[in-house]
Amino acid sequence: MSFSRIYEQAVLQKGGENEVRARLPAVAKPAELEALGDDRYLSEITRCIFKAGFVWRVIENKWPKFEEAFEGFVPLYWQQVSPEVLEKLASDERIVRNAQKIQTVPENARMIVDAAREHGSFGKFLAHWPSSDQAGLLLWLKRNGARLGGNSAQYFLRRVGWDGFILSRDVIAALHREELLDASPTSKKGLIQAQEAFNRWHKESGLPYSHLSRILSFTVD
Repeated sequence: MSFSRIYEQAVLQKGGENEVRARLPAVAKPAELEALGDDRYLSEITRCIFKAGFVWRVIENKWPKFEEAFEGFVPLYWQQVSPEVLEKLASDERIVRNAQKIQTVPENARMIVDAAREHGSFGKFLAHWPSSDQAGLLLWLKRNGARLGGNSAQYFLRRVGWDGFILSRDVIAALHREELLDASPTSKKGLIQAQEAFNRWHKESGLPYSHLSRILSFTVD
């Protein structure tokens, strides 16, 4: 199906173009991604990891206290934090006391610091990675980070405004419906299949990848 027909279907489902447009996510410009501090990237990665498999509203309500407990998520500090600090956090009532998720913070801090050393900042690293190769970026995050192999990485990218798709349940259902996905969406093959579909629709429509993804999700009841 051409994306123009998918768009028409989404408009019908949501009751008009204005409704569709009002629900589209914001897309950051490269300069905005570069301007965001590395501490904010570590914060958003951690927020998405803690949300996974948990009630999102609880994490959002607690997040100011997370910021306090993790002292602003400065990657240079957290990449070499002592085990005693992590043990103390595992009993800190200000946050959700999940020791395994707490352990991801130093690992992801190291990932951010390493990328920043090579590219100048983690924001510059993201700003220069093309949306046409989101599959490659997701595989990189999975390989170099902690607990970033599922949708957490995709939601992280969306939260910071990086232009990419999210393989939500509805998006996966729509890709199956269009016979564009026959592999696990978490596998390399599945990510590449999804990437090829979105690349084709982006070339056809000129729309941002995050908009293509959201519009596609609107076509599923």
